[in-house]
Amino acid sequence: MRAFLSVAFLAIGIAIGGAFPRVSEVVQGALAAAGLTNARGAPPTNAAMTKPTTAAADDGHGHGEPGHEHAVGEAKPEAGGHKHAESEAHGHDEEGEGKIKMTAEQAAEQDIKLATVEGGTLSRHLLVPGTIAQDADRIARVPVRVVGTVAEMRKRLGEEVAKGEVVAVLDSREVAEAKSDFLTATVKADLEKINFDRQQALWDKRISAESAFLNAKAAYSEATLRVDLARQKLSALGLNAAEVATSAKKDETTPNLSSLRRYELKAPLAGHVVERKVDVGTAVGKEGDPADVYTVADLSSVWIELAIPTTELSKVREGAKVTIVGSDDGPCGEGKVVFVSPILNPETRSARVIVALPNKDMAWRPGTFVTTEVEIARDPVKVRLPKSAIQTIGGEKVVFVRTQEGFERRDVTIGKADDDAFEILTGLKPGDEVAVANSFVLKAELGKAEADHDH
Repeated sequence: MRAFLSVAFLAIGIAIGGAFPRVSEVVQGALAAAGLTNARGAPPTNAAMTKPTTAAADDGHGHGEPGHEHAVGEAKPEAGGHKHAESEAHGHDEEGEGKIKMTAEQAAEQDIKLATVEGGTLSRHLLVPGTIAQDADRIARVPVRVVGTVAEMRKRLGEEVAKGEVVAVLDSREVAEAKSDFLTATVKADLEKINFDRQQALWDKRISAESAFLNAKAAYSEATLRVDLARQKLSALGLNAAEVATSAKKDETTPNLSSLRRYELKAPLAGHVVERKVDVGTAVGKEGDPADVYTVADLSSVWIELAIPTTELSKVREGAKVTIVGSDDGPCGEGKVVFVSPILNPETRSARVIVALPNKDMAWRPGTFVTTEVEIARDPVKVRLPKSAIQTIGGEKVVFVRTQEGFERRDVTIGKADDDAFEILTGLKPGDEVAVANSFVLKAELGKAEADHDH
């Protein structure tokens, strides 16, 4: 009976297994548990060769339900794989650190100015007060060389004069006498020359006596000497003998307009009348009288007088550039040192330094107080950057370099400095485009981006 039941179960299992492989596997397991068949000897089925599936369905996002296990033979994810993915994402963020996205239009709206990095010169200066003064080489007085009375004053204060232009006329007896002596000596010399020529011709023909010839020769020589003396006297008075002779010939046609007493005063240089000493009718030339009638100055160039203390004097050199530090609405100018006094002022213990300053537009008036910057050193550098471009972040000196997408932070090393710029040792090269105005806006934007990244 037991054998019959075993055969029956076996037949039923084989039939069902052929139709349903999965069920057959279960049945075979049951038979094996009952000891009716050898499970180890059973041939594998298709289901047994199929890779087992996970016990829980995928949620569609790559994560199973809690408690699910990986199938046998399936590669397990690396430990910390999620952290690796996070580190990759963080590395991408690090590449973006220090960069600010900003279009050219946005930069213009923020009034961010750009400049190309290049080499230049660092100039160190000494701040010194000074006073505008007249250039002593460009100032002259119109002197009175004769005793007389002022007949004409042809120029007013402030008027422009040319060199050699007549600015005043005197009426002088001394001049009249000098001119008369010259004209008389000239006429007498001409007569003596005629007599000498005649006597020489007679002597050559041996018609007259030798004594007559020698007397004529002596008289002519004396007349010539008197002419030379009269000419020198005119020269001492500033008169030209040829002009006096020409004036005398004109006077012959107009006897009522004699020029013998007229003495013209001429400007010794071109410039402006800055001082008038006399009026018409003033007696001049005698002891106690005014010695000049005008002061003419060429103000196209003026001086700046500086007092440099002894502690700084060794730094100042002739030829050094000097800049006037003007107010916002005041003029500015540049000159150069032309004189450094070797003698100190015993009261102030300072040296007088003269600066020549061009004054073509007459903006600088003598007597004006100014503040100057005297250049005391010039250092050429390969990379020069305005101080306004430098920002400090975390104790580091940085600049913002223009990129295609915006700006990027660039750490720099600073070398020498002057009043306006730094020497950049590392971090920049000529040709880089850098924000030089309102760069603090970029610093603020960078701070916001780093704060957002931390959160």
